[in-house]
Amino acid sequence: MKKLFKSKTFKTEFLREELDLPWKAVDDEIIDQDRWSTFHEIVFEYEGKYYTTTYSVGSTECQDERPWEYEEELEATEVEQKEVMVKKWVPVE
Repeated sequence: MKKLFKSKTFKTEFLREELDLPWKAVDDEIIDQDRWSTFHEIVFEYEGKYYTTTYSVGSTECQDERPWEYEEELEATEVEQKEVMVKKWVPVE
């Protein structure tokens, strides 16, 4: 059974011009990179709620790519911050 998450559709121009994203994101992490683009996942606040979405920028000075350059709208998923326990493999002392 597929879980449905709360989401909201935003105009990309609104995100760039009004919310100054991705530059004023609450969190911004690089999640992938290829030869031409670097892919980011951000968390941002809007009207007291937090949302997550992705964007990409050029990986080199020759790649002129700005966030959401070819998208007019995007769907962002509502998120909340929670403390979680993570298991990790570490060297034995």
